[in-house]
Amino acid sequence: MTIQTVDPRTGIATPTALDATTDADVALVVADAAAAFAEIRRRPRTWRATMLRTIAEELEADRAVLVRTAMLETGLTETRLNGELTRTAFQFRLFADAVDEGGYLEATIDHAGPTPMGPGPDIRRMLVPLGPVAVFGSSNFPFAFSVPGGDTASALAAGNTVVLKAHSSHPLTSQLSYAALERGAARAGAPAGVVGIVFGQPAGAALVSHPRITAVGFTGSLATGRILMDLIAARTVPIPFYGELSSLNPLIVTPGAISARGDAIAAGLFASVTGSAGQLCTKPGIAFIPSDADDFVADLVARARQGEPQPLLNRGIHSSFSRIEADLIEAGGAVGLVRTTPGGVGFTVTPSVLEIDAADLTSAAAEEAFGPLLLLVRYSDTDDVIRALDAIPDSLTATLHAEDGELPGLDALVDALEDRVGRLVFNGYPTGVRVSWGQHHGGPWPATNTLHTSVGVTAMRRFLRPFAWQDAPEDVLPQELRDTFTSIPRRLDGVLTVVTLG
Repeated sequence: MTIQTVDPRTGIATPTALDATTDADVALVVADAAAAFAEIRRRPRTWRATMLRTIAEELEADRAVLVRTAMLETGLTETRLNGELTRTAFQFRLFADAVDEGGYLEATIDHAGPTPMGPGPDIRRMLVPLGPVAVFGSSNFPFAFSVPGGDTASALAAGNTVVLKAHSSHPLTSQLSYAALERGAARAGAPAGVVGIVFGQPAGAALVSHPRITAVGFTGSLATGRILMDLIAARTVPIPFYGELSSLNPLIVTPGAISARGDAIAAGLFASVTGSAGQLCTKPGIAFIPSDADDFVADLVARARQGEPQPLLNRGIHSSFSRIEADLIEAGGAVGLVRTTPGGVGFTVTPSVLEIDAADLTSAAAEEAFGPLLLLVRYSDTDDVIRALDAIPDSLTATLHAEDGELPGLDALVDALEDRVGRLVFNGYPTGVRVSWGQHHGGPWPATNTLHTSVGVTAMRRFLRPFAWQDAPEDVLPQELRDTFTSIPRRLDGVLTVVTLG
């Protein structure tokens, strides 16, 4: 079956030269990945770091065609896509630095010797790669969370091979991105199969069901995530599934913050909700405001009424957005202050602002709307907010806008937010996830189904497993666990040793 590409700005579908991958071809791609893993698993970290850097170079070399193609398939702006591609290349280089540094291995040596229980054996432990990993690209980040995204970069950095499932919303961008990955790997001397790609939903199902796949990384809807989890549960040998799935990301504004800087908060909140047409996993979809914040509400309403139509990524997201907005009003009891208006062509919509009282908030009004929609929740005191949080599914982030003098009285609210999210933002906005060593992009179910992050250096931890060698001859040990090796942080007989740089 021929794969089509659709321009969301017009809704026009165009055939491509790509075909859906058959089950037999999926098996061949996975076999190549397994063979490549057998070849690279013992290569030094220096080689792997070089490969990550050459991949970054190839992505940047193809910047013009990648951005141009992604614009046609996503409706996202040139500025946004250029920034995203820069972030994507940066991710690969950051992981290369982490591979060189080596602390991610958690290398540990307990030398043989006496213990209170008698003689103890020599035990050496570190994290090792899993094998071929399946990565599903996301629709809303055609670079940073798709084929060349963080799941791919972190899995390769950890020493695995990767088989990619191209996203149906941007198949040409997926293919071009894959070609850049393949060239970068080949330049570094990687064998064929270090990266592979499949197209079509049936191919995705066959991929996660294949017995040689050792883990799955996924960013997408909760419904699709559940389908993949069911497929994995049906395998003879279940494997880890790392999914980023659904998030409302509550934002709370205190009376003091409204009084001191309400205009600025309204402007920042509206930009955060409508940036990239509201199709960001960290978009604050629900905002708690004081019950008397009429001017703040009027500001947001005015901004929404002046908002220009923006294209959503695909027909399915467009249909769901309109349905969810109606459900929030009809079933959830929200009041539509500004209703979305479908554009004349393609999958475009205008911003939507709804309102409800905290006492009336139920789960029926707390469904994620993937698009430029904001639900305002009026509250009388922080106890109202804490009670209302029970109606909201746990999220990736929460945000608190408060003045310094208010913070001592907000301990209970802060505790309630910490229990429900993976990142708490103060006096800012959760969109724009920094790629760094300290980042955590995850949260309790249904935001994710894992304790690990999908952004930043520790994202590698998802695609590694601990392994211990007992009384092993030195020639069998990886160099990082040999006594004479001192180039990475290690824990020796319980004492953490660090490397002094420079």
